[in-house]
Amino acid sequence: MIVRTKGGEYRADNSVALLDFLGVKQEAAGPQKVAADVELIASVPFRLTAEGEAADGIPAIPDGIAWTLSTFDLDRFGERIDPDGWDYKRYRDNPVVEWAHRYDIPAIGKMEGLAADDNGLHGLVIFNGKDYDPFGWAIGQRVKAGVIRAGSVGFRVIEIEIPSKEDSRDGTTLIFRKQELLEFSICNVPANPFALAKGSEELRVRSKGTIQDLSCPAFWGGLINNL
Repeated sequence: MIVRTKGGEYRADNSVALLDFLGVKQEAAGPQKVAADVELIASVPFRLTAEGEAADGIPAIPDGIAWTLSTFDLDRFGERIDPDGWDYKRYRDNPVVEWAHRYDIPAIGKMEGLAADDNGLHGLVIFNGKDYDPFGWAIGQRVKAGVIRAGSVGFRVIEIEIPSKEDSRDGTTLIFRKQELLEFSICNVPANPFALAKGSEELRVRSKGTIQDLSCPAFWGGLINNL
């Protein structure tokens, strides 16, 4: 899991490190309010549908690409996100789709038909037109061609549940029970380096004993600024 704070970003390698940062008591089972006000960035599954095809009860929109932003499935860190806990009211007021979690460049598209059900959080990504945004349009073309397959969701965690010993037998270490959707980004490589889309490579370098991700925010941000 990637944690974004005012001072930058860092990777929580396991649930223990994440719970420590969020101020959650690891020994207490059950739902707990989170003390820290931070953004978490998690990779999301990608599913391409035909243009205009409806998916998961979402109305068909021309040029819309269906994405499952989040599911309740167990991720590689042993974490789950409860679909019933999503709060996306504020995001729907400004449903921009970003490139690589970059707040300082224009959005490359927008999200339509955002909705949550028992299977997860779903929406349709509409990429910008070529006439006014060649870059955003080109990202959309790469997605449609299967060149780019990754996306990341940023959310503010509100409540976390530490599962009981019985409930953790399947490998679940923690469950995000309530969370507010803050942003959604298309990426070459997800911000979470351990949850890459099939066929992608993990790009990292070691610097001063720490791992610096050459993923969305750092590497591609610098590249865009230098264009």
